[in-house]
Amino acid sequence: MVITVLEEMRIRSLGVIDDAVVELSPGFTAVTGETGAGKTMVVTSLGLLLGGRADPALVRIGAKAAVVEGRVTMAADAPAARRAEEAGAELEDGTLLISRTVSAEGRSRAHLGGRAVPMGVLAELADDLVAVHGQTDQQGLLRPARQRKALDRYAGDAVAVPLAAYATAYRRLRAVATELETLTTRARERAQEADLLRFGLAEIASVEPVAGEDTELAAEAERLGHAEALASAASVAHAALAGHPEDPEAVDATTLVSGAGRALDAVRAHDPALAGLAERMGEIAILLADVAGELSGYADDLDADPLRLAAVEERRAALTGLTRKYGADIAAVLAWAETSAARLTELEGDDERIAELAAEHETLRTELSGLAETLTGARTEAAARFARAVTAELASLAMPHARVSFDIRQTEAADEHSGVEVAGRSVVYGPHGADEVELLLAPHPGAQPRPIAKGASGGELSRVMLAVEVVFAGSDPVPTYLFDEVDAGVGGKAAVEVGRRLAKLAKSAQVVVVTHLPQVAAFADRQLLVEKTVDGAVTRSGVTVLEGEERVRELSRMLAGQEDSQTARAHAEELLATARADA
Repeated sequence: MVITVLEEMRIRSLGVIDDAVVELSPGFTAVTGETGAGKTMVVTSLGLLLGGRADPALVRIGAKAAVVEGRVTMAADAPAARRAEEAGAELEDGTLLISRTVSAEGRSRAHLGGRAVPMGVLAELADDLVAVHGQTDQQGLLRPARQRKALDRYAGDAVAVPLAAYATAYRRLRAVATELETLTTRARERAQEADLLRFGLAEIASVEPVAGEDTELAAEAERLGHAEALASAASVAHAALAGHPEDPEAVDATTLVSGAGRALDAVRAHDPALAGLAERMGEIAILLADVAGELSGYADDLDADPLRLAAVEERRAALTGLTRKYGADIAAVLAWAETSAARLTELEGDDERIAELAAEHETLRTELSGLAETLTGARTEAAARFARAVTAELASLAMPHARVSFDIRQTEAADEHSGVEVAGRSVVYGPHGADEVELLLAPHPGAQPRPIAKGASGGELSRVMLAVEVVFAGSDPVPTYLFDEVDAGVGGKAAVEVGRRLAKLAKSAQVVVVTHLPQVAAFADRQLLVEKTVDGAVTRSGVTVLEGEERVRELSRMLAGQEDSQTARAHAEELLATARADA
């Protein structure tokens, strides 16, 4: 079976590192070296590969950019492999290449499997690839929210399933509460809006406008207002075309055109050109007759009734009153009325909507109460198992009398309507349930359990965190764990036990530890030494794999500061023998 392993990192121009290759392997790898040699750059490099913040101050002085490249082997169906392929990356023979470049100006680029990707993609891979722990992460473990997440992660589906249902119901409850508050607190504004809409709709209904009516009435008013002038003009034009009955001697256009037509008809047989003109003259005569007839009818039909004009103007005034308030024309007024009627229906239905929302709100609170109580029960059960497992690990880490427990509590709500009911009490609730979770430590018999932030020293906190990770490894492991100075504040027998537990964790995952303790390094399957050259840089040859005599010399240096001390060498060989015996 192919397992996920970080095989190699190449680091260039990062901090004190000029150009170095860190060769890793499955199991337990210890990174050692003098203080300031650049050991922590291993952690920094991995952080960059996993989407960490790019700090231009990390770029080596004189270099244009820092580059970190990593090679990870994994199965094709591993979660990280699937996410990488979704981002367009390619795996070659089960190997994924990751690259991160940080320029001295602060620009950052990421590549995954030969494809440029956003930084967020690398961060998404981090959850499936590596768990990084250092002094900062220990501080994170002190926060109750982080402790709750750790407990939920350990509990698995017993918490994850109801928590997912709870989160969905919680989001819906917040949405319902927001809408309900909006409807109830704006009741006065909504009532005023409804009154204005009713008034406007009633005003429009009283006028009963018809689409296009305003345009038609404007044209009619124009015609009625100039009726005498229009009738006079029509009469004069008619007389010019057809003659005046009271003046038989007057010459009109129809008579003249008819005479011209008869003259051409008399000679058209002698010239075809005149025949065509004669036909056109006949058409003119017909057209003149038609126009004259229409003018006569227009004059007869023209209504100069002043009462009708007054009625039209009154109607136009009523329509203008509407267009002044509700739209540029009657079509716009009618559109406003349609929209406003729909809005009024909505406003008038608010009381019913408020009742519906109030009922849904109560139903959701009841549902949340049940889910919150389920979460409390699941967390309480998981907390007992988790505490027993971590306590057992602490016994193996030279803390035989330490006891770890969880305080799972709820805060009383101000009233029964502002909380959810858990175990018969109305308690405060949030997006993750109603529980406040805090990890407690009693370091010795007779000591009262206290929050680990107050009850644990630096060395104890390091061991508590390591114990937590060992317990997690059996329930929700990640492929690689990287610890930076997790053994700070630990020494003597406790340091030996820390090394032993790290070796145990390495049986189910890849473990990389940056350490200054020989007791820890002795338990590693592989030990890497980081050394600086005389000019203060770590070069390609500055990260070496220690074997045999070289490893004994480095452990002797770590023990006594003297590589050639016979006492230190003997102690180093004894540590290695102890580690091999445990393996």
